[in-house]
Amino acid sequence: MYSRIASFISSGLGSGYSPKAPGTFGTVAAALAWLGMSWAGVLSSSFSHIVFAAIVIVVGTAAIRLSLRSDGSKDPQWIVIDEWAGIFVALIGTEASRFWHVLLAVVLFRIFDISKVGPIRRAEALPGAVGVMADDVVAGSFALLGMVVVRFFV
Repeated sequence: MYSRIASFISSGLGSGYSPKAPGTFGTVAAALAWLGMSWAGVLSSSFSHIVFAAIVIVVGTAAIRLSLRSDGSKDPQWIVIDEWAGIFVALIGTEASRFWHVLLAVVLFRIFDISKVGPIRRAEALPGAVGVMADDVVAGSFALLGMVVVRFFV
């Protein structure tokens, strides 16, 4: 039973089972979930963004650990809860009413996640579930930094 729950969480509530581009599909699904929670008032402040991202990171890493044991792969494509965590980090402080900011966060996150520049590649090299999660959290942090720069100038 725990492995089924872990798989559901690891798959980004099923979004990782997309036959094409599961990482991008998972990122978009997470951004839409973030928008829904923001509009519903669940994510109403930067503090709530940080707390929620931290919960997804911790719970997601635990779910990935269990999923990797049952799957046997190092980082299967269907595991996208790390993309969810990364985009939630990138969206910290973003207002849901500024939809173009959300789109920019998605684009920046995917660029950093796919390119795996510098520290992102080193984070990916960490062992097991931590490595699976860490590279996306670092990519999300880079995207967040990009968002801060954009917000400063726009």
